[in-house]
Amino acid sequence: MSRVTVVRGDITTQDVDVIVNAANAHLVHGGGVAAAIAVAGAPAVDAESRAWIDAHGPVPPGGAAVTSAGSMPADHVIHVVGPIYRDGQDNEALLAQAVRGALDTADRLEAQSIAIPAISAGIYGYPTEEACRVIVHAADTWLADGGRIDEIRLVAFDGETADHIRRALRTLGS
Repeated sequence: MSRVTVVRGDITTQDVDVIVNAANAHLVHGGGVAAAIAVAGAPAVDAESRAWIDAHGPVPPGGAAVTSAGSMPADHVIHVVGPIYRDGQDNEALLAQAVRGALDTADRLEAQSIAIPAISAGIYGYPTEEACRVIVHAADTWLADGGRIDEIRLVAFDGETADHIRRALRTLGS
């Protein structure tokens, strides 16, 4: 049976098949989750990211790039581009599209477990509570639509984000 869980911790240390990187379209891992993943997976993640961009160009919204996880416990990193939060655009749809892109790609890789950070919260300016609600809803919808990953682990680096994810998960059961 599939489940969505929350973990407070470092996404780079999660013992799962796949971790998700909240990336930019050019896979330049300069800050936030992306920088932590690049450091922990060095040098493979950076080198494979550059090679992916050379071969395919920028990662489109809702698309995903896959690299190895280098020296991290996971097998792969799925790099997805979440929205930069802006008034006048459908931020929720764009974030849900990024989550579905990650989950669809993990499914194609036959992953049984995935760790997802709070995509777009942080340097992309998405309000954390709202981002967590969208991510939880997108994961739950993906599973309800037949998704086949055993564990979707939502990883929060800090306690406040973990609390937002927990509240969003509780609303699913209401």
